[in-house]
Amino acid sequence: METDDPGGERVAAPMTMRQAQEIVDQWIKNLGVRYFSELTNLAQLVEEVGELSRIISRTYGEQSFKDSDRESSMEDELADVLFVIICLANQTGVDLATALSKNLKKKTNRDRDRHRKNPKLQ
Repeated sequence: METDDPGGERVAAPMTMRQAQEIVDQWIKNLGVRYFSELTNLAQLVEEVGELSRIISRTYGEQSFKDSDRESSMEDELADVLFVIICLANQTGVDLATALSKNLKKKTNRDRDRHRKNPKLQ
Protein backbone atom coordinates (compact mmCIF):
# COMPACT_ATOMS: atom_id res chain seq x y z
CA MET A 1 0.00 0.00 0.00
CA GLU A 2 1.56 3.29 -1.09
CA THR A 3 0.57 6.93 -0.90
CA ASP A 4 2.10 10.12 -2.21
CA ASP A 5 3.91 12.22 0.36
CA PRO A 6 3.85 16.02 0.05
CA GLY A 7 7.09 15.88 -1.98
CA GLY A 8 5.46 13.67 -4.60
CA GLU A 9 7.39 10.52 -3.62
CA ARG A 10 5.71 7.12 -3.27
CA VAL A 11 5.94 5.94 0.33
CA ALA A 12 4.64 2.91 2.17
CA ALA A 13 1.57 3.70 4.23
CA PRO A 14 0.76 1.98 7.51
CA MET A 15 -1.50 -1.02 7.04
CA THR A 16 -3.49 -3.39 9.18
CA MET A 17 -2.59 -7.05 9.44
CA ARG A 18 -5.63 -7.91 7.31
CA GLN A 19 -4.53 -5.42 4.66
CA ALA A 20 -1.04 -6.94 4.72
CA GLN A 21 -2.52 -10.40 4.16
CA GLU A 22 -4.61 -9.10 1.25
CA ILE A 23 -1.65 -7.25 -0.30
CA VAL A 24 0.60 -10.32 -0.08
CA ASP A 25 -2.17 -12.47 -1.55
CA GLN A 26 -2.55 -10.09 -4.51
CA TRP A 27 1.23 -9.94 -4.95
CA ILE A 28 1.43 -13.74 -5.06
CA LYS A 29 -1.44 -13.96 -7.55
CA ASN A 30 -0.14 -11.15 -9.80
CA LEU A 31 3.64 -11.61 -9.63
CA GLY A 32 4.39 -14.84 -7.82
CA VAL A 33 2.15 -17.04 -10.04
CA ARG A 34 1.08 -19.17 -7.04
CA TYR A 35 1.97 -19.89 -3.44
CA PHE A 36 4.84 -22.28 -2.82
CA SER A 37 3.77 -25.41 -0.93
CA GLU A 38 3.45 -25.10 2.83
CA LEU A 39 6.59 -27.22 3.26
CA THR A 40 8.55 -25.03 0.86
CA ASN A 41 7.34 -21.93 2.68
CA LEU A 42 8.39 -23.42 6.00
CA ALA A 43 11.87 -23.98 4.55
CA GLN A 44 11.82 -20.40 3.24
CA LEU A 45 10.86 -19.16 6.72
CA VAL A 46 13.75 -21.02 8.31
CA GLU A 47 16.10 -19.56 5.69
CA GLU A 48 14.86 -16.01 6.30
CA VAL A 49 15.11 -16.42 10.09
CA GLY A 50 18.69 -17.61 9.55
CA GLU A 51 19.48 -14.46 7.58
CA LEU A 52 17.95 -12.34 10.35
CA SER A 53 19.96 -14.30 12.92
CA ARG A 54 23.17 -13.56 11.03
CA ILE A 55 22.51 -9.81 11.24
CA ILE A 56 21.55 -9.94 14.91
CA SER A 57 24.58 -12.04 15.85
CA ARG A 58 26.89 -9.64 14.06
CA THR A 59 25.18 -6.48 15.33
CA TYR A 60 24.65 -7.48 18.96
CA GLY A 61 26.89 -10.52 19.39
CA GLU A 62 30.58 -11.13 19.19
CA GLN A 63 30.81 -11.98 15.50
CA SER A 64 32.02 -9.39 13.03
CA PHE A 65 30.44 -8.62 9.68
CA LYS A 66 31.83 -10.22 6.53
CA ASP A 67 31.97 -8.11 3.40
CA SER A 68 29.10 -10.18 2.00
CA ASP A 69 26.93 -9.31 5.07
CA ARG A 70 27.16 -5.55 4.62
CA GLU A 71 24.34 -5.38 2.07
CA SER A 72 21.80 -6.91 4.46
CA SER A 73 19.56 -4.91 6.77
CA MET A 74 17.58 -6.00 9.79
CA GLU A 75 14.55 -4.11 8.47
CA ASP A 76 14.61 -6.04 5.20
CA GLU A 77 15.19 -9.41 6.85
CA LEU A 78 12.35 -8.84 9.34
CA ALA A 79 10.10 -7.96 6.40
CA ASP A 80 11.18 -11.17 4.61
CA VAL A 81 10.26 -13.21 7.70
CA LEU A 82 6.89 -11.44 7.95
CA PHE A 83 6.20 -11.98 4.25
CA VAL A 84 6.67 -15.74 4.52
CA ILE A 85 4.59 -15.89 7.72
CA ILE A 86 1.82 -14.05 5.91
CA CYS A 87 2.10 -16.48 2.98
CA LEU A 88 1.75 -19.44 5.35
CA ALA A 89 -1.22 -17.81 7.08
CA ASN A 90 -2.94 -17.05 3.79
CA GLN A 91 -2.54 -20.51 2.36
CA THR A 92 -3.69 -22.22 5.56
CA GLY A 93 -6.66 -19.92 6.19
CA VAL A 94 -5.31 -18.18 9.30
CA ASP A 95 -6.45 -14.61 9.96
CA LEU A 96 -3.32 -13.25 11.63
CA ALA A 97 -5.09 -10.29 13.27
CA THR A 98 -7.55 -12.64 14.99
CA ALA A 99 -4.85 -15.19 15.79
CA LEU A 100 -2.60 -12.55 17.37
CA SER A 101 -5.46 -11.12 19.39
CA LYS A 102 -6.33 -14.58 20.75
CA ASN A 103 -2.67 -15.32 21.42
CA LEU A 104 -2.17 -12.09 23.38
CA LYS A 105 -5.25 -12.86 25.47
CA LYS A 106 -3.88 -16.35 26.20
CA LYS A 107 -0.47 -14.96 27.16
CA THR A 108 -2.05 -12.28 29.35
CA ASN A 109 -4.14 -14.82 31.25
CA ARG A 110 -1.27 -17.26 31.61
CA ASP A 111 1.58 -14.84 32.30
CA ARG A 112 -0.16 -11.96 34.07
CA ASP A 113 2.22 -12.12 37.06
CA ARG A 114 4.77 -14.67 35.92
CA HIS A 115 7.38 -12.27 34.53
CA ARG A 116 7.01 -9.75 37.37
CA LYS A 117 7.69 -12.53 39.85
CA ASN A 118 10.71 -13.84 37.95
CA PRO A 119 13.83 -12.86 39.92
CA LYS A 120 15.91 -13.23 36.75
CA LEU A 121 14.10 -10.23 35.28
CA GLN A 122 14.50 -7.93 38.31
